[in-house]
Amino acid sequence: MGGGTRGSPGASSDGLAAGSADGSAGGFAGGVAGGPPRRSTGGADLVVRDLSVGYGPVRALRQVSLEVPEAAVVTVLGGNGAGKSTLLRAISRTLSFQGGATTGGSVTLGGRRIDALAADRVVAAGVSQVPEGRRVFARMTVADNLRAGALGARGGRADRAAALRRVHELFPVLADRAQQRAGLLSGGEQQMLAVARALMAAPKVLLLDEPSLGLAPLMAARIADTVREINAQGTSVLLVEQNAALALRLASHAYVLEVGEVTLSGPSAELAASDEVRRRYLGVVDEDAAADVPGLTQSMPTLTRWEG
Repeated sequence: MGGGTRGSPGASSDGLAAGSADGSAGGFAGGVAGGPPRRSTGGADLVVRDLSVGYGPVRALRQVSLEVPEAAVVTVLGGNGAGKSTLLRAISRTLSFQGGATTGGSVTLGGRRIDALAADRVVAAGVSQVPEGRRVFARMTVADNLRAGALGARGGRADRAAALRRVHELFPVLADRAQQRAGLLSGGEQQMLAVARALMAAPKVLLLDEPSLGLAPLMAARIADTVREINAQGTSVLLVEQNAALALRLASHAYVLEVGEVTLSGPSAELAASDEVRRRYLGVVDEDAAADVPGLTQSMPTLTRWEG
């Protein structure tokens, strides 16, 4: 990144933690330059350390490190091809479905390694993913989609009933349309169903991949409110979201991925105030600098889709 944000490992001119020389993140161990380290509290902390992923000969992630503390919302920003979806797939152990494989590093949940588990055992351990594009079972009813979400979960009938009550409280429309085929729902309702299906496993950590993608602003705002409510109920959230302004409002901490490496991390409020992040992800042009370059503001218009 330009604007002096790279600097020396662990520090930047914006007071944010840049990636270290080996590609790992400053993260919660030292997110703000000069600030005290934040330590894991145990419980449902999700910790990724030096994670590397490849698709055949192509290296998609290089020694990525991040942490999602218990009951927190953490977001990952980055452009197309940065490795954001790959990161979530590596955590949920669904990489093999896309021909990928983890080549190094570790993923732990509450101190227990989950990076060698099968995908269904990761769900049972407490991690559920909502994939990009919703991926609901279009020919199945809403009720059957929700039942499918509970298949990998621990617990008995009472636990499944409690999970169903929870998702119906979060998304009343799904209760009203329980016997309707999922493919007949609107895009926003399908996104609700995808989130609800993941919640049926009562996860400790919810992985959300582009939940507002393709949705009208009003529906995207409703999904954001739901993320806040899910988190308020005690579920941690790792959020990948193309609407950077929205993601930074929802999250307490953020990481920036570029070409498979963490290049910046810090508290969301500080990243939102960073000139580099504002320019790259929030569509904010430095007007003072632009005034010195004739025609620059015309060639670099504000990306209004990112504005909060």
